[in-house]
Amino acid sequence: MLGYDQSLVWTVLTLLGIGLIMVYSASIAAAEVDKDTGFRSTYFLIRHGIFLAVGLSAAFLVFQVPIRVWQQYSPYLFLFGIALLVLVLIPHIGREVNGSKRWLSLVVVNFQPSEAMKFFVVLYAADYTVRKAAYMHSLVKGFVPMFVVMLITGALLLSEPDFGALSVITAIAMGSLFLGGFDWRLFAGLVVLLFIGFVGFILISPYRMARVVGFMDPWKDPYGKGYQLSHSLIAFGRGEWTGVGLGGSVEKLSYLPEAHTDFLMAIIAEEFGFVGVTLVVALFAWLVFRAFAIGIQAAKLERYYSALVAQGIGIWIGVQSVINVGVNMGLLPTKGLTLPLLSFGGSGILANLVALAVLLRVDWENRQLMRGYTV
Repeated sequence: MLGYDQSLVWTVLTLLGIGLIMVYSASIAAAEVDKDTGFRSTYFLIRHGIFLAVGLSAAFLVFQVPIRVWQQYSPYLFLFGIALLVLVLIPHIGREVNGSKRWLSLVVVNFQPSEAMKFFVVLYAADYTVRKAAYMHSLVKGFVPMFVVMLITGALLLSEPDFGALSVITAIAMGSLFLGGFDWRLFAGLVVLLFIGFVGFILISPYRMARVVGFMDPWKDPYGKGYQLSHSLIAFGRGEWTGVGLGGSVEKLSYLPEAHTDFLMAIIAEEFGFVGVTLVVALFAWLVFRAFAIGIQAAKLERYYSALVAQGIGIWIGVQSVINVGVNMGLLPTKGLTLPLLSFGGSGILANLVALAVLLRVDWENRQLMRGYTV
């Protein structure tokens, strides 16, 4: 029996490799005309390579940490995440980009606390669900404490604003409660209330409403609200079945904004067509499947915290991937979420790789226990 899940490792490495190639392909034209990059075509490639090196190094170190340690410190890590979300809102500390305060300046790079918060929520939600296992059928004792905590988190994220991160974090928390045995009737009622709440957030915010209107008919205002989505759809259309070839994208030539971050999938679709998109989606599907399979194995071994952590990571990667691809294809309103493991961005890459190292650790501990060893 192998000591780790080889298919999971190779899936992650394949996605990272595709991301490195596509970030360079999608950013090369923009980098050559931007004075902030020094007009260097390799600017984003080099930085993304550094992010990968840092992320993989961090993942190697994180893999050494036993899951029981993460469980022990998960409430404190969550509080640390809350502190970071508060810090980013303080004037002259949080860095504002395109009207959003989502970053903390670390001199050489910007750090996005909401990315770290996704990881902290996975750990905290799993710990909360295990601790409250006896109250999963109680609205007051089982749900209300988590609801209050998530309300505070949501208020901080909306203050940035970062509606996309809030959507992912809500999915993680809700998924953990559901998998932990939360009463299905209470859960169904909660889903209805959340839907009403999300609609309310959209209606009271002009910029979110504008995004929804632009998403519903991007061709009505192709040079305004629908500009980004219309060019993303053009990229998908140009790609057809097998794409125009690596480097052959036209949309990345300063037509499609954020081509190397939020809309990287559109460039993949243009250069590699339906075949390329299907490959990437299949890799994500396998990664999520393995996360849930590892979680199920942990549950069979009565390692319930580990099981919920593994499945929480699967929910995180799965939901964020679906939202990003949905946005790129015009199936969902623009959310400002990157494509996990592929898009340019140090905070996202670091958080994803650390989480996946924890997932791999869960699998490793499962295998050790099945061999009769202690962990």
